[in-house]
Amino acid sequence: MTRGYFGARKNVWTVAKNTWEKGLTYAFRDRRNKKRNFRALWIQRINAAARMEGLSYSQLMGLLHKAGIEINRKVLADLAVNYPEAFKAVVAKVANK
Repeated sequence: MTRGYFGARKNVWTVAKNTWEKGLTYAFRDRRNKKRNFRALWIQRINAAARMEGLSYSQLMGLLHKAGIEINRKVLADLAVNYPEAFKAVVAKVANK
């Protein structure tokens, strides 16, 4: 399980075992950090697209909540990046209310 490691980390039993166990703790930690990082990325993308429409991120999210539109940040960020016209339609829907 330590194939590809450098030096004693791959073939000296105690060093390899310690390295492998440490890698498991990093994997456990980073599965949680990945979720945090993606949420931050989605918020940055939404904020950039919202500012092009004259709103800040917090204003947009407040208007979405007030309008009762339940759309998560992942989908909203995808709309902002890949379907800007759909994102503009969502912003126009909440800005007019």
